[in-house]
Amino acid sequence: MSVVVTGEYVGAKKVKLIHDPSGSVLITEAPRDNGGEGKSFSPTDLLGAALGSCVMTTIAIVAERLGANVEGMHMRVEKHMSVDPRRIGELPLVVHLPKLLDETARQKLERAGLACPVHKSLHPDIQMPISFVYDVE
Repeated sequence: MSVVVTGEYVGAKKVKLIHDPSGSVLITEAPRDNGGEGKSFSPTDLLGAALGSCVMTTIAIVAERLGANVEGMHMRVEKHMSVDPRRIGELPLVVHLPKLLDETARQKLERAGLACPVHKSLHPDIQMPISFVYDVE
């Protein structure tokens, strides 16, 4: 399966991205430390966001199969850049899940989250510690 995303440079270090299947639009811009305004996601911010949303989406898919409720699940990802070469060095991710999930569901959901396609696609030099916290009421 393939999906097409097109992009157009719109000036001021900004790129307009269009998701062909849906028509959804997203604007990215250079990060502040590279002359951007900091008003939108940078391309590297999107990579961190992709990791977090992929882990949660994969968990949600498996939770649905298990009949487990993950309502209220949320995450926080931090992007840390390396200098030489300039690249993403670390993406620590914390996923918050409902505390009522039993141990069997927790193990299956964590395994699913760690197997998300974005996590599996990123270069192994990027540190991606993923923590699962069961604190959602």
